[in-house]
Order: sequence, then structure tokens, then C-alpha cells
Amino acid sequence: MQFNFLALYEALPALLVGALATLRITALSIAVGLVIGLGAGLARVWPNSFLRSISSAYIELIRGTPLLVQIFLVYFGLPALGLNLDPFVAGVLAMGINSGAYVGEIVRGGIESIAQGQMEAALSLGMSWWQSMYYIVLPQALFRILPSLGNEFIALLKDSSLVSTIAIAELTRTGQIIITRTFKSFEIWMGVALFYFVMTYAISRIVRYSEKRMRYSE
Repeated sequence: MQFNFLALYEALPALLVGALATLRITALSIAVGLVIGLGAGLARVWPNSFLRSISSAYIELIRGTPLLVQIFLVYFGLPALGLNLDPFVAGVLAMGINSGAYVGEIVRGGIESIAQGQMEAALSLGMSWWQSMYYIVLPQALFRILPSLGNEFIALLKDSSLVSTIAIAELTRTGQIIITRTFKSFEIWMGVALFYFVMTYAISRIVRYSEKRMRYSE
């Protein structure tokens, strides 16, 4: 079998559009996941036992079920409750909820890695729990959890290929459509893999750069 560079070259514009859709889905999912994850992570260390229990149940439930099932549940299941979502919205929502559970555990681990004495010292100075967390603990925890957050973002970008199952024209779905027209499976999947590598590598470099900036600013 001979590699057809022309087939790949002709598919590049369409693959680029698919890659941009993948980046858009991933960016929105990251935003949703960060909001949910920060809340879940703080709830895991909150003095209130009820909030800790709710957060723990959410994290265990989401981490214990496949992302693909969660996507199907949001897109195909919610209409049974009278809530019909656009495929794009359903995909972002499902991925954001999934990512939030993992981000929540990352945030919890980062917070608990900070010496308990620092929180106790802040409280003894008259700060509230929120003030101590915001001004003392979270800034230090952020530096420690940045590599783990970067790994989660990369995993989320790759997992975005699963939303192709609900007909979202992201990178993987675009590759499938092109293959049905050209029958050039190897060439097109090589192009898809290349785009994924470029995007994940870019995220990795951005995270590394952010780490260095934070280290130098200390």
C-alpha cells in the first residue's frame, strides 16, 4: 500500500475546521469543569459534613462511570425528562461534568498538600475560613496542582473525540466523514492523529510555561 500524500493534503482544510471545533468544545468543557471542580474540591475540605458527603458522592459517581455513557445520558436521557439539548451543548455539558469530578479531586489533593498549620495560623489571626483559603491556601495549592490540571486538560481534549457519537462535527467525526468519501483510511487517520498531537503538545507547553512563570514570581 502506498501512502497518498495528496489525499491527506486535500483533507487538511476540513480537518483544520474539525480541529477548531475540537478546541472550542474542549475550551468550554474546561471552563465548566474548572467551575464545578473548584466547588467540588472546596466542598471536600469544607467543615460542613453534608457538603463533603454531596461532593464525595458526585465525584465517586462520575469517576465510576464511563464518559461515553454520561454523554449518552445527557443527550438521549434528558429528553425523557423534557429537556432537549443541542448536540454541542450536550457534549460540552457532559464533558464539563465529567472533568469537574477529576478537577475536584485534584483541587482537594492540592489543598490538603498545604501544611495544616498555615490554615490554623490564618484562623488565629482573625481570618475567616474563606479568607484563609482564598489568600493563604489556594495560591500555594494552585502551583502544586498545575501539572495535574494540565494532564486533565490534555485527557479532556483527547476524550472530546467521544462526542462524535452524537454527530458533533469535531476532528474525529470530520475524519470519519472524509473517509466515507475518499476511502483513504490510513492517510486521513494519520492526519487526525497529527492534529491531536499538535493540540495536546501546545497545551503541554502552555502549562510548562505557566509553571515557570509562577516559579519565577515566587
